[in-house]
Amino acid sequence: MITRRQMIAGMGAAVLAGQGGRAVAGVRHDIGAMRLTSLSDGHLVLPGSFFFDGLPQDEVGEILARHGLSPDELQPPCNVTLLQDADRTVLFDAGAGAGFMPSAGTLADSLDAVGVAPEDVTHVVFTHGHPDHLWGVLDDFDDLMFPEATYMMGAAEWDYWRDPATVDSIDAARAGFAVGALRRLEAIEDRIHLFRDGEEVLPGVAAVASYGHTPGHMAFELRAGTDALLIGGDAIGNHHVAFARPDWPSGADQDTAQGAQTRARLLDKLAQEQIALIGFHLPGGGIGRVERDDGAYRFVTEEM
Repeated sequence: MITRRQMIAGMGAAVLAGQGGRAVAGVRHDIGAMRLTSLSDGHLVLPGSFFFDGLPQDEVGEILARHGLSPDELQPPCNVTLLQDADRTVLFDAGAGAGFMPSAGTLADSLDAVGVAPEDVTHVVFTHGHPDHLWGVLDDFDDLMFPEATYMMGAAEWDYWRDPATVDSIDAARAGFAVGALRRLEAIEDRIHLFRDGEEVLPGVAAVASYGHTPGHMAFELRAGTDALLIGGDAIGNHHVAFARPDWPSGADQDTAQGAQTRARLLDKLAQEQIALIGFHLPGGGIGRVERDDGAYRFVTEEM
């Protein structure tokens, strides 16, 4: 039996074997002149205990069973968002690269499937610094995967992972995350642009503070006229339990109480204003809508 601590600590060493990520050019969704495509970076393989320790197991099992899932193991997809318009080719997050988990790291193949070369990417905008979102900035030779890109990250998130003290103050099981993040952020420090909550990081793209999953996690609201979409990163969650019981703490969040507050706030906004959502670990390419469901919420993919 792998404990949650052993599982997190061993991720970077690829102790959990997946079944192999499948390169997929995912669902499309346009916002004005901005063409959005969800690209697969494979998937993660995680024990359910990583998310659900301490929660009512019977209710967790009932929620997951309604979606044909087991509470014993989850394989959440990794959906990297590609934004293209006349002037920009933008990635929101960089995927996991080759060093994190065998089932992830297929972004280069997915980009190739839609005719985008790494050299075409003009901007990489990070939601946060966890391995499956950041580690893909370096290739197998530790060179920049996207050599022509400007890199963008929230100032609070940058400061957290760049702080040498983080490796000692973070949960010991996540110390490898801190070491890996610091090395990759050092590689892009000459190309980084930092931003804060509410800033327009690119035309039509505004930063939305969504702290809790990490100390400086950012989502991004895209608007064109009356059309809007939220690139949510990991702020909403990566399984149906997060929608059914957003108030419950998730073991995936570094600050579980703040993560639950952020999740509830964003779900209410998305449902009330009917803003589309792209979730990094959500099914169906991650693109869909949030609907109220008997006092809770549910995620309806655009594939349905």
